[in-house]
Amino acid sequence: MRIGFLINPVAGMGGRVGLKGTDGKVAEARARGAEPRAPDRARRGLDALAERAPGTAVFTWDDPMGASEVRDAGFDPTVLGAPAGDETDADDTAAAVEAFREAGVDLVLFVGGDGTAADVAEALEGSDVPMLGVPAGVKVYSSVFAVSPEDAAYVAATFERAERREVMDIDEDEYREGEVHPELRAVAHVPVAEQLQSGKQTGGGTVESLATGVADDVRARPGTTWVLGPGSTVGEVKERLEFEGSPIGVDVYRDGDVLALDAAESEILDSLGEDNVIVVTPIGGQGFVFGRGNPQLSPAVIRECDLEIVASRDKLDDLRVLRVDTDDPELDEELRGWVKVRVGRFERRMMKIV
Repeated sequence: MRIGFLINPVAGMGGRVGLKGTDGKVAEARARGAEPRAPDRARRGLDALAERAPGTAVFTWDDPMGASEVRDAGFDPTVLGAPAGDETDADDTAAAVEAFREAGVDLVLFVGGDGTAADVAEALEGSDVPMLGVPAGVKVYSSVFAVSPEDAAYVAATFERAERREVMDIDEDEYREGEVHPELRAVAHVPVAEQLQSGKQTGGGTVESLATGVADDVRARPGTTWVLGPGSTVGEVKERLEFEGSPIGVDVYRDGDVLALDAAESEILDSLGEDNVIVVTPIGGQGFVFGRGNPQLSPAVIRECDLEIVASRDKLDDLRVLRVDTDDPELDEELRGWVKVRVGRFERRMMKIV
C-alpha cells in the first residue's frame, strides 16, 4: 500500500475560540489563543495505521504538512516537497496531491475539514486515485471523511474498492451569520467502508413539545447552568426561554440570565457553576453529538456537565446510532453506550452512542 499523507495544519483552529471555522481567520484564531487541532488528529490516525499496517509506504509533504507526524508514528516517509511559505494554503495542498499522483499512490489520506477536502478533490480530478479524510475541521459536511482518526486508519489499511461520494462545503462568513447552505464542490473516489460518515442532511419533524419540555426543566432547576448547543432544535428551546440565541453557536443560560452568547470554550468554562447541563442535538444524517459543529464543547466542558440530548423523532428515525469525536479518546469511550434522547415534552427514546 502506498499512501500520500498531508495535513492542513490550521484546520479546526477557530472552533474552540468561537470562530466556527478558520478560513481567513487564522490570525484572529491565534490571537484568541487557539491551538492547532489537526496535528494531534493526524498523530492518532498515523499511530493506528502504524499498528495495523506498519509496512505502508508513506509519501508526504514537509512540515507543517505531515513529515514530522509521519516520522513520529514510526514510518520512514518519502518527502516529496515543502510548503511555499510560512503559512500553508490551497496551492500547497494542490501541489502535494499532484506530487502524490505522480508518485503512484493508492490513496490520498488528508487531515482537515470540508475546505481541505474540496482542495484535494479538485487536485485529484480526472484520476481514479481515492481520497479519505481524517476529520479535523469545525464543519465536516462531506461524506469523504471517516468517523474518527482511528477509523480512517482502519479504512486506509483494509479497503478493497472505492465509490463516488460528495464533497460539500459552505461559505464560512454566511455560516458565522447563521446561514447554512451546503454546496456541492466535487465528487470524489472514496474507499467503500462502514466507518465513513454520511453527508450532512436536515432532520425533519416538529420539536415544539420537546422544546417546551426542556424549557420547563430549566425553570424547575434554579441555580443550574445550561449550556445550549447549536442547531435549530436547541434554538427552539432558546426561544421558549425568551432570548435570541446564536443559531450555530453555544449559549450559556442560568436563572433567567444569558451568561454568554456564541461562547468560546473559555467563556463557557468561566460561566459554569456547581450544577451544569449541556443540551445538544445530533447532526441529522450523521448522528454526531460532539465533534461536528460544536468544538466549543470541549472535553473540559463536557466533563463538568451532565448531558441532555434532544432530537425530533424523524431525525432519530434516520439514524441507526449516535456518535462522538471529542479529541479525547478516553472521554469518547466514557460517553459510548445507551443513552436516553428526549423526543417530546416527556417522551424519551433509547439510542446507542458508538
